[in-house]
Amino acid sequence: MVPTWNYVMVQARGTLRAIDDAAWVRAFVTRLTAQHEAGQAKPWAVADAPADFIETMTRAIVGIEITLSALTGKWKVSQNRSAADRAGVASGLRAVGHIDAAVTVEEGITPSR
Repeated sequence: MVPTWNYVMVQARGTLRAIDDAAWVRAFVTRLTAQHEAGQAKPWAVADAPADFIETMTRAIVGIEITLSALTGKWKVSQNRSAADRAGVASGLRAVGHIDAAVTVEEGITPSR
């Protein structure tokens, strides 16, 4: 028939704090980069870029911290479809390498919940 449009959404509410501190931003970007590059065959590191480039970039970034007061999630992951349709969606997601999304569809809630 037509493709399905699944989504997972999280809404965070809280008090924001802007952090305009290049040293803080650099440390945060370094940790974030290390976390996301860890699975690569040859992980990139912030230190791999020229120092003057990193200095310029970190001065241009404003960090944001949120002290959470509420966290709300919502998802539509084919739970309104038949088990066969959900299995097909999960199979299609697995075929293109979206394993986590496939598991989410497979474990999604049913309309009766």
